[in-house]
Amino acid sequence: MNDLMNKVVQTPIEIALGIDENGMTTAKKLYEFLGMDLKNYSRWIRNNITENQFAEENVDYWVFVMQEENPSGGRPTQDYKLSASFAKKLSMMARSEKGEQARQYFVRVEDGMKEVALRLQNMSPELQAIIMHDKKIQQVESKVESVNQDLQDFKMDMPILGIEIDKITSAVKKKGVKCLGGKESNAYKDKSLRGKVYHDIYRELKRQFGVSTYKAIKRNQCDLAVEVIGRYELPYVLAEQIRDCNAQISMEVA
Repeated sequence: MNDLMNKVVQTPIEIALGIDENGMTTAKKLYEFLGMDLKNYSRWIRNNITENQFAEENVDYWVFVMQEENPSGGRPTQDYKLSASFAKKLSMMARSEKGEQARQYFVRVEDGMKEVALRLQNMSPELQAIIMHDKKIQQVESKVESVNQDLQDFKMDMPILGIEIDKITSAVKKKGVKCLGGKESNAYKDKSLRGKVYHDIYRELKRQFGVSTYKAIKRNQCDLAVEVIGRYELPYVLAEQIRDCNAQISMEVA
């Protein structure tokens, strides 16, 4: 099957359907290709996949978590790998030109798979053993790659570590200095006022990420946290206090 789908250049329909090395598309890609109303996607998934009594998990479809950035830290997005035969059935149900295009494609995929299986049966036992051994190696390599990806995702889902902590605290200090009018300003030299500004920046950071301490922010959210700090604006009451404090030194100089 890998030999069938492992092409150097994919056709336009394969690109549109996001066909992987195993000849599979996903529910999301197929739904988008069929051009159906995105508002009905969740219902379509329930009716045709998860609650379909004629669809069997790990036979017709496989659940997986999409590897996407999720800055809000919400629930991971699930999608479904579809076998060629199941994707063909779903395409037929669309009753549209796009559905017919997808159906014809998956029919060709099934025919190709049957041809490969037939050729394999006609090979000598020794050659079959070599091919099956190579396939098992590919499966192991694929699993190792998947485990490595899961490990990387786990690491990035952990709370920030030393280097990320330094990055965030540095951004807070830089923003605080700017809000106070620079290190030479009267407001910056006022320890109480300076503390209020830094406290408010951290308060806003915790509010944005829904955490009790900024150190609970996830590693994959570190850059976003720095952006949040960069967009921080002083509340009116603090801005007034800083202006008044810095105005005093201007009057004294005058």
